[in-house]
Amino acid sequence: MINPSSVMFSGVMMFDFIGWKEVARLIDQGIAQTIQQKRVTYDLERLMDGATKVGTAEFADSIIQNMQAPATVGR
Repeated sequence: MINPSSVMFSGVMMFDFIGWKEVARLIDQGIAQTIQQKRVTYDLERLMDGATKVGTAEFADSIIQNMQAPATVGR
């Protein structure tokens, strides 16, 4: 029910720090694309019109799926 993005962004910062820039961008892209698709946890869903509320595990699964899909964010 709680948004795990802050923990994931901590991982992004760690990967950036150790030089794994591609991994960091992939996670960033997955999170951004999932939020753009409006598949979000309770805290964001209540602030977004037309959003679909999902649980923490479903949110993470959506991020993983978007990490595996071609990038569309920022195009």
